[in-house]
Amino acid sequence: MSIDRARMSGVIVATALPFDERLRIDWDSYARLLDYCVTPAGVTAVFVNGHAGEGAALSAEERREVIQATRRQVGTMPILAGVTAQATDEAIRQAAEARDAGADMAVLFPPPSLQGAPLIAPDTVVRYFSDVAAAVDLPLAVFQYPLAGGFGYNTETLVQLAQLPAVRLIKEASGDPVSYEINLRRIRAVAPEVSIMPTNSAWLATQASIGGDGILSGLGSLTPHWLVEAWAAVERADLRALWVARDKLYSITRAIYGTPRLDAHTRIKVALQHLGVIRHALPRGPLQPIPETIAAQVRQAVDDSELPRLAGR
Repeated sequence: MSIDRARMSGVIVATALPFDERLRIDWDSYARLLDYCVTPAGVTAVFVNGHAGEGAALSAEERREVIQATRRQVGTMPILAGVTAQATDEAIRQAAEARDAGADMAVLFPPPSLQGAPLIAPDTVVRYFSDVAAAVDLPLAVFQYPLAGGFGYNTETLVQLAQLPAVRLIKEASGDPVSYEINLRRIRAVAPEVSIMPTNSAWLATQASIGGDGILSGLGSLTPHWLVEAWAAVERADLRALWVARDKLYSITRAIYGTPRLDAHTRIKVALQHLGVIRHALPRGPLQPIPETIAAQVRQAVDDSELPRLAGR
């Protein structure tokens, strides 16, 4: 499905990727996961090979297979594919491979070599995106990192990126509500057709209430129903309904987005395993299985919620 210049909206689910005991992709579990998380009306696209999908730990062949398997499962629903490259040439290669496998948009992560540069050298970042866009005929999305980590783009950089013809979407995880609102207003002023997706899963209700076009989150693998509910409330300007969705999400987000944060997607897998959606909750190295004490807390949070009923347990 092609993505035109109209803004994308709704909930975009960033999928987790289940592995078996030998850390091979568990395709049966992945099919069940897709059936679970893209079913609610209001889920409009799926994002694969990103953080939640451990894209950086996959081979080129595995990334291609994930896109193809996703296409078979979700039909014409748009597919966004992560590009986690070390250099421009590699990003071009990954974006071309994603296009050829059937992806509708490439989501460019900041290369490690740009640490610190996004805050002081916007021309370098813009050139990176421009070079990929010139080489690969595929819409692009910006993966905005938290500013505190040294990879987040400042407002001027985001404004310039949003004006590139190939850029259609910004996954906005600045990590600060003031920065988010400034970015939203500045980008809207110069590129109103670019989709801006709140994605700070630990405080999505707050971020979404500021505005945007939808929600893009790895939490959608676990709680797609409540993200849809939250965004529908935002679109209706129904603060009370947004609070209801926030309250449903609260205990789950506290259990998932604890310390260390890098374990969040493995905790999501623990919850999905407990719900019977996937068979195993194993990550690929360097990530490690979470301690049993933490896993027990995640399972308890799931049991205390409506998720078992939504998952048909």
